[in-house]
Amino acid sequence: MKHFPIFLAMEGQKLVLSGGGDAALAKLRLLLKTEARIEVFTADPAPEIVTWAGEDRLNLTARALQPGDVAGAVLFYAADEDAREDARTSAIARAEGALVNIVDNLADSQFITPAIVDRDPVTVAIGTEGAAPVLARAIKRDLEERLPVTLGALTRIGKRFRRAAEGLPFGRKRRDFWADYYFTTGPRALAEDGPQGAEEALNTLLDTHLNAAPRAGHVALVGAGPGDPELLTLKARRALDEADVIIHDRLIAPEILELARREATLIDVGKEGFGPSTDQTRIAALMIRHARTGAQIVRLKSGDPAIYGRLDEELTALDAAGVGWSIIPGLTAASAAAASIGQSLTQRGRNSSLRILTGHDTKGFAEQDWAALARPGTAAAIYMAKRGARFLQGRLLMHGASPQTPVTIVENASRADQTVLQSCLATLAADLDRAEMSGPAILLYGLAPRAALAEIPQVPEAAHGP
Repeated sequence: MKHFPIFLAMEGQKLVLSGGGDAALAKLRLLLKTEARIEVFTADPAPEIVTWAGEDRLNLTARALQPGDVAGAVLFYAADEDAREDARTSAIARAEGALVNIVDNLADSQFITPAIVDRDPVTVAIGTEGAAPVLARAIKRDLEERLPVTLGALTRIGKRFRRAAEGLPFGRKRRDFWADYYFTTGPRALAEDGPQGAEEALNTLLDTHLNAAPRAGHVALVGAGPGDPELLTLKARRALDEADVIIHDRLIAPEILELARREATLIDVGKEGFGPSTDQTRIAALMIRHARTGAQIVRLKSGDPAIYGRLDEELTALDAAGVGWSIIPGLTAASAAAASIGQSLTQRGRNSSLRILTGHDTKGFAEQDWAALARPGTAAAIYMAKRGARFLQGRLLMHGASPQTPVTIVENASRADQTVLQSCLATLAADLDRAEMSGPAILLYGLAPRAALAEIPQVPEAAHGP
């Protein structure tokens, strides 16, 4: 992030702009929305600038900027549309302590002006660090359509009520009140009875929340999917947004944790196959302790919590402690991995069933029906299989599986750093050793990438005589 977004307090502040043409007009249309004292210097002002000066919306000095003109200003815009003049005026502004923006000159500017969605006092700023203005405008257009024009009025009413709302305890109880106002009660009252109705509704709503019983703690056991944040379910995203505490595994992608509220407490419990991890008893104790404070907790697991996620153990502990819970399924790694190689996990005429195994539990791994798994056409998704690959290879070959049976290993399925290793049973262990995969990987037994299937020569059918 080369530009850090902030909202600068502009009420009563001096803001200076040099220029009087189209570039100056574009900036001034935006700057006039602020409560700054705007000073414009130009020998050739556009008619609109003259009109705004006549309306006392800005102060116009009909000459070029000179030393001393920017003193005391917080921001300066160089908008003369002439590189030499912009360099001259911006040098003056820097010397006199203002932050400088040179229109259409990102390299020499100290700040940039974002695209803005204005629902005053709600303001959404969109920046691309000058790389893609057309993208910023597209995002602005989308937000303009989605944010109702009444949002500003609703927010102004709420802002006047903030001191009264401080009677609610800070944290969850106060957030619940404001969520109720902005998303349910407020919009309905504003639509039915106007601003006065919305203000009256706030008083009633505050009494309701002040007298409401404390909200019980709750644990949502959420599947984070294989890693791509766009594969999260809508329900999972809503749970992350509402959570007070998020207890997550090591394999959760940082991009997914970014979706949590900034105020949420994030607790890394470091679960990973064959590596260091937090004891399951301690994880249960963490959930129970936070739930008893009334917190809304997300226990965030990679993939789907019901597939090798030790879900039952955690539910048993929560039940024993009397803590309420819910399960939000996630996309499991097998589905994401199969999609990444253009394959289906089941196929008519090939396999009507799918085996899901884990290589983490080597004792359980050894108890599989290897003869059935070795039959032609069998497909299996094997989680945490890197360490058990040699054992898998030996058992299957011993039970008659073809050495040429395709095996595909997908590391970091669905993520930007996903890698796909195409192998076969005969060379599986050696191929994995050479690949030196360090990320989470799933092994798809009996499946090859679709592109590889197209390269396999087809054997023509035998000709039949009369």
